[in-house]
Amino acid sequence: MPLPDFLVIGVPKAGTTALHAALARHPDLFLPTVKEPKFFLSAGPPPARGGPGDAQTYQEHVWRPADYEALFAPAPAHALLGEATPFYLYDLDAQNRIKRLLPKARLVVLLRNPVDRAHSNWTHLWAAGLEPERDFVRACALEEPRREAGWAHFWHYVSQGLYGAQLAHLLGLFSRDQVLLLRYRDLREDPAPTLDRVCEFLGVRIGLLDAVPSQNVTPFVADTSVNAALRAALRTGGQIGHHFPVPVRQVFRGPLLTALRRQKGGRRPLTSTERKAVLPYFVDDIALLEEVTGLRYDDWLTAGLGPDVIDDGS
Repeated sequence: MPLPDFLVIGVPKAGTTALHAALARHPDLFLPTVKEPKFFLSAGPPPARGGPGDAQTYQEHVWRPADYEALFAPAPAHALLGEATPFYLYDLDAQNRIKRLLPKARLVVLLRNPVDRAHSNWTHLWAAGLEPERDFVRACALEEPRREAGWAHFWHYVSQGLYGAQLAHLLGLFSRDQVLLLRYRDLREDPAPTLDRVCEFLGVRIGLLDAVPSQNVTPFVADTSVNAALRAALRTGGQIGHHFPVPVRQVFRGPLLTALRRQKGGRRPLTSTERKAVLPYFVDDIALLEEVTGLRYDDWLTAGLGPDVIDDGS
């Protein structure tokens, strides 16, 4: 029964797509072409409804065991098997399911400044036309009612960034030597040594990977009246699109997205004022993260609090 030897389990908007693409090039590793199969996010069929676009995303979950195993069937006999679903760290039930099925798995975690991560997450959904709230700080404040309404994990801008609590639970299930903690900035700024760290952790040859492909870059979307109408149409499609076959959805969604992203320019900046407003959500958890891991993350408490900074585009 082919099952993964390792998982990239976190976090969204922290380079997991790029890491998946890089590791897939290693001759001793096999990762399926389906990135984020989300198998461990449910014990059966995923929910059928949620926030804008969630029902369509749930249809993409590889939740049947036979279908999940089939993802790894093409792997060479010698290869280590792995997959990347960055929501596994956040979902504590997913962690429990991993422990039961893959107790010896090696787990890779990419962490990113939680304020930057939240903003990148919000920007991603804004650029997809799904986020109705144009104000990032307000969108973070809306998380609790959205959670209560059943909106999916990707809408949980704040909770996704509470890494201390998530890792405390994970390290209660798996030994510390089964978990590799990386920083997003290291993957971006020093890809070759960071990829070597991953390969060494997995027990495969180092020195074969030296670059991280540019993946999952969010485009620029201006806040205009025309774009507001396009976003409204995309949200409507997100609510009803799961009733139609994928080709039909693409026929309608593709031109709307092209029109929404027609303008060129830099992404909306994350201002120091916004950063100061959102940072308090994470202060206590950053302290817990340092306690749990024995590592320093206090630079996150002061990053970007001077002159306004622009998000880095991932």
